Amino acid sequence: MRLLISFILGLMVSAAAQDARPNIVFILADDLGYGELGCYGQEKIRTPNIDRLAAEGMRFTQHYTGAPVCAPARCVLLTGKHLAHAEIRGNRDSGNGRVFPGQWPLTAEAVTLAEVLQSAGYTTGAFGKWGLGPSNTTGSPIKQGFDRYYGYNCQRNAHSYYPHFLDSNEREQVINPGLIPGHQRKPEGPITAEDYRLKNYAPDMILNEAVTFIDQHHEKPFFLYLPFVEPHVAIQSPQEWIDRYPESWDVEKGPYRGQNGYLPHPRPRAAYAAMISDLDEHVGTILAKLDEHRLTDNTLVVFTSDNGTTHPGNDSEFHIGGADATFFASTRNLRGWKGSVYEGGIRVPCIVKWPGKIEPGSVSELPSYFPDWFPTLAKAAQAEQPASLALDGIDLTPMLQGKEVSRPDPLFWEFAGYRGQIAIREGSWKAVRQGVRTKNPGEWELYKLDTDPSEATDVAMNHPDIVKRLETAYLETRIPEPDFPLPLYDRR
Repeated sequence: MRLLISFILGLMVSAAAQDARPNIVFILADDLGYGELGCYGQEKIRTPNIDRLAAEGMRFTQHYTGAPVCAPARCVLLTGKHLAHAEIRGNRDSGNGRVFPGQWPLTAEAVTLAEVLQSAGYTTGAFGKWGLGPSNTTGSPIKQGFDRYYGYNCQRNAHSYYPHFLDSNEREQVINPGLIPGHQRKPEGPITAEDYRLKNYAPDMILNEAVTFIDQHHEKPFFLYLPFVEPHVAIQSPQEWIDRYPESWDVEKGPYRGQNGYLPHPRPRAAYAAMISDLDEHVGTILAKLDEHRLTDNTLVVFTSDNGTTHPGNDSEFHIGGADATFFASTRNLRGWKGSVYEGGIRVPCIVKWPGKIEPGSVSELPSYFPDWFPTLAKAAQAEQPASLALDGIDLTPMLQGKEVSRPDPLFWEFAGYRGQIAIREGSWKAVRQGVRTKNPGEWELYKLDTDPSEATDVAMNHPDIVKRLETAYLETRIPEPDFPLPLYDRR
């Protein structure tokens, strides 16, 4: 009898320990610039919920995405492998032969953070933009560790906020009788925002499904991955938010007519700010739902962005899709934009809240990046991480609790897109090489970020030894990926 009682008590303790593991909510904005939140110095766009998250948690000042565009950033985040090891190193369609074919799929051999948490007893849900493989491939979110998925499987479908369908698990769910194509122009005549709207606004539907997930699974540990689509263009924000911003903002330039891609809009500056404020409101909804179920004190929340703000286009008056990064100081004077491995393309806002673990209002200046989240969140969840995974990141949980953390290896980016780019950061040194997929690749550049965060002065000629050391470290760690070739280095 005594042995039986001891056994039962052991099970009870084990169950209690399991229930004490934190829920994990990972919110990923799409193309949100380093300076587009109030807590990062933004003065025009209202983001009270995210600012409150920063006040109650830790704000990172030197956090980096895994890649400067959508799909590879998500691959790095979910697999914990930097771009010199990752399966997906650029945006590439799957060749699925459809209007919205989905992107290059993760293989069956890939192990995602969701799979590890799922194996540890977490219920897993993803709601938003996927971009790592269509439903009929090994890259489907349902085949990569998620119990529930709802959103845009294909990134191209996500170019419109009023699509014909969204993906629910592995089936298409029609949400509008037609669709608003994400790319149109109107060179002349009046432009009306209502002309580019339908009944059902996809971001709201995605949010509602995420809220339902919390309602259904709040009694046991869950991993909620929220790769929201805002503020990625096209600009199709809700009118109620547009009306809260000054009409005077858009008098100077006038309407955007689609000349830099995506959709026209009569008030592009106000509408762009509205997209970010709407995103902020969605974050507030998720935080309120955690409060409602009394989950806040036992939930680890991460908020970040997949890359920097949208880059310029052919018309210098606007960035792609009508965005105006200069008006909003979207990069805080960092160099480059989305698609670039300079700081403006890969340094992103990042906020973490973990009550009882993180000191409210704290700030981290540690250089960190997407590969770190796999080991960090797995550790927080007490989930087993097989050594065979060979993860590239470091466990940030000690740092989150105010302890010193050191990084043994540099941070690496090997990006196959935008003519091919490489970046390596070690301490305050950062090496960059451009055009590595062209016939005339650029020379290595070197910047000292602690004194030159805007990467204005290339000091490679003064420090050839540092350049050589960083390039050697890159070559020693690099694994060629035939689906995303880099001929300059593949031959070595």
